[in-house]
Amino acid sequence: MSHLIALLAHHGYAVVFWLVLAEAIGLPMPAALVLVAVGAASASGALSAPLALLFAILAMLLGDLLLFELGRRMGWALLGFLCKVSINPETCILRSAESFYKRGKLTLVIAKFIPGVNTMAAPLAGSMKMRVQQFLRFDLAGASLYALAYTGLGFVSRDFLAALTSNFQAAGRALEETVLVAILAYVIYRMWLFRKYAVYRVVPRVQVEELARKLSSDESANTLVMDVRSHGYYDADALRIKGSIRLEPNNLLEELKTLPKDKDIYVYCT
Repeated sequence: MSHLIALLAHHGYAVVFWLVLAEAIGLPMPAALVLVAVGAASASGALSAPLALLFAILAMLLGDLLLFELGRRMGWALLGFLCKVSINPETCILRSAESFYKRGKLTLVIAKFIPGVNTMAAPLAGSMKMRVQQFLRFDLAGASLYALAYTGLGFVSRDFLAALTSNFQAAGRALEETVLVAILAYVIYRMWLFRKYAVYRVVPRVQVEELARKLSSDESANTLVMDVRSHGYYDADALRIKGSIRLEPNNLLEELKTLPKDKDIYVYCT
């Protein structure tokens, strides 16, 4: 933490802007830690708190607006790309879409506090064709709340952070070894999870033409098409396959009990 505060004092607001922007566009940067350091640096007089907050909020808005516009243009392709590092990409999308379904546009206000949803919220809002002015209004509220919360935490706990940092420095080599072991254990754990869930990444698919022929033939009576699109993509005005039945993705356990066992079932998602 002391190195980060020294970096902020030396390079000023550019460090705040670029590190916060990096996390806003999905890179693995600890923006919360940066903001806590900003608060501590402001308390010591090394930085101006209002100016640092302004740069942080602008960085978040710029990064979110970029992902929002990409979400409008690329839709599912971008969402899928952002979720590739997830253990289960479908769950990654569904979790964010479910948050929008339950909380609506207010998701943008709290999204930055929720791991996984923070990066997905802006492009998801864009893919749902939210108006730009409306997006900026809610996103500004969320960015301001996030920046104020962590900067304020660093500001009021400057002395505690200084004492904690000095203790860490005194620990020296032992702390470095502990961190390395923890990182190695985490990497091994992620690899184990990746292999465990690899089977769920292989989804049997059928060509549109093949299903269309089946639906127009004598086999149609034994064929069922289920619509499992995430909320925001499935609504009253959404186009759907004729004769398809809605299967609620947030209530799968109950929905699956009602499906017939003597028919071929095809599902289509977002």
